[in-house]
Amino acid sequence: MLYQLPDSDIERFMEEDMPYGDLTTVLLGIGALHGEITFTSREPTTLCCTEEAARVLERCGATVDFLLQSGTTVEAGVTFLSASGSAGSMHAGWKVALNLLEYASGIATRTRNIVRRVKEVNSSMTVVTTRKSFPGTKKVAIKAIMAGGALPHRLGLSESVLVFRQHTAFCGGLEPFLQTITELKAKATEQKIIVEAESPEEALAIAAAGVDVVQLDKLQPEALSLLVPQLRNVAPAVKISAAGGINAANASAYAETGVDMLVLSSVYFGKPSDIAVLITSLQP
Repeated sequence: MLYQLPDSDIERFMEEDMPYGDLTTVLLGIGALHGEITFTSREPTTLCCTEEAARVLERCGATVDFLLQSGTTVEAGVTFLSASGSAGSMHAGWKVALNLLEYASGIATRTRNIVRRVKEVNSSMTVVTTRKSFPGTKKVAIKAIMAGGALPHRLGLSESVLVFRQHTAFCGGLEPFLQTITELKAKATEQKIIVEAESPEEALAIAAAGVDVVQLDKLQPEALSLLVPQLRNVAPAVKISAAGGINAANASAYAETGVDMLVLSSVYFGKPSDIAVLITSLQP
């Protein structure tokens, strides 16, 4: 099972939507009446945050009767979460649960689509995602890409070493920086040293310097296909990642280049999944 968001996040989501109670339900006087709420896919969907949606409903006082776990792929027309309880509890949790499900499942579905295309070309290739998720949504975004079969490229600045041109500008340039790779690896013995290249010439120099991973930024698949064998020849142990502009339309072409991993952000952006919600009265 994938990790679950902490209770503090569930509370925060609910506080944003219902800081002073549900005025409509109170005015209608229906809060104590018994009913059921169901969530059903309207299209093929890789589900994410079903557990969090269930906890929202439970926190509001409903009883969860059924759910499918995050990472499950369903066709259109599948009911994957249902709960019962008072009308007040269901209306209080309805939109927060739905928003979580639609946004997270949208990311998970796009991710699963790309991972599937990549694995059809190269079953050993890894798909990883950047830290370009919208601020405040990282926990949901990371769960979603993992539900879709990808892994995080880096979770933040604190646990990984990834050197860009913006770093080497303060080191005298790329060439002087590369002369310090041995020293850098000695300082960070538990981390992989990843250095981004913006041209084939830079990539070859970076690989020869002994880094762990060469990351190629915005190089087209045709150029990558020519470069990968050269990098393997210069540094047989080096790992090669491709980044920049990778999406569902070109992921297969990038997978065919022979790189070890694809680094992308595109899955974070797109339409939410289309999920139907039905709230029905169970009054005798």
